[in-house]
Amino acid sequence: MVGSPDLGLTHVAFAVRDLAASVAFYQAYAAMTIVHRRTDAESGRAVAWLSDLTRPFVIVLVEVPQTKDTPLGPFGHLGVACPSREAVDALCAKAAAAGCLRRAPKDSGPPVGYWAMLADPDGNTLELAYGQQVAFTVEEAERFLS
Repeated sequence: MVGSPDLGLTHVAFAVRDLAASVAFYQAYAAMTIVHRRTDAESGRAVAWLSDLTRPFVIVLVEVPQTKDTPLGPFGHLGVACPSREAVDALCAKAAAAGCLRRAPKDSGPPVGYWAMLADPDGNTLELAYGQQVAFTVEEAERFLS
């Protein structure tokens, strides 16, 4: 076996109508890249795994052209941390021009930070954020639980 075994939350999976459109969306707005691609031998469906390469976590996209899968949202969402408020603003301007900005940026202060919501091609919600304190909050919980 190469590397250590996967532990904890490793992926989220979506059925998508158009794999190429969904891959392009997550590449453009979440800085993700394809780390695995195949055609499922049993179903014949195209599959892509995308990662931002920062941790062992992927979004699994399975092309099902006639999907009736329930989209994640409007509140349920995937969250992506951006390097700055300016990066959030730039991606939101791009999303507005593409017609997929669901909620303009808002500053909610700590620990939520500066955030906005986008809609992917299948209606799933992607949150872009800067200044969320997820790592700090988890580290504090680990210290408390130790």
